[in-house]
Amino acid sequence: MDKQDKIPHINLDYFEDLTGNIKNGEKGDVDEVGKRIKQVREERGISIENLSDLTGFDVSRLQDIESGRVKPQLGTVMKLSKALDSAVGRLVSDMGTKLYAITRKDERKQISRSTSKTGKQNVYSYMSLAPEVQGRHMEALIVQLEKSKDKEISVHNGEEFVFVLNGVVNLTIGKDTYDLEPGDSAYYLSTTAHFITAKTEKATILAVLYE
Repeated sequence: MDKQDKIPHINLDYFEDLTGNIKNGEKGDVDEVGKRIKQVREERGISIENLSDLTGFDVSRLQDIESGRVKPQLGTVMKLSKALDSAVGRLVSDMGTKLYAITRKDERKQISRSTSKTGKQNVYSYMSLAPEVQGRHMEALIVQLEKSKDKEISVHNGEEFVFVLNGVVNLTIGKDTYDLEPGDSAYYLSTTAHFITAKTEKATILAVLYE
């Protein structure tokens, strides 16, 4: 196979123009996921100790998440949403009020961050593309991954689809590991142990989470 055959048959410049820098969607850089988790937990009348029993997460970790000291990764949020009997979208980007959403490139919503278990390393940043839709069961996100040495395996209910926009992504599913380049995609059940990170310093993906 010659070099020309290895070139993806898509216009990568188009995707770079489409995504731009994830910072462009920032409006105040607010992280309210922990606050929403606490709000829903209290609405449900569930103590933090009971939530620990339901999820297997240590009480101290849950306290760090609710206080904002640790920014939960999306797999953690999905597991918490199941335990709290709440839509993951409400925890990720709050409840919507519309039947549909049109999201312009320069009108993206605030960014949330996800950190390692210790809260010391930023693992990725993401922004929701359609938080206005009420009763949604999918969460569409632009995610900027960073290279992570802390391999936090995720297992939870749901399904996930990822499409690489730029950079190189390293994806582990079960015992298999794949390097995904721009134009590559993956679809998997979230009940299979998985881990995703940037192989290059940074990588950007389109991620769709389904409960």
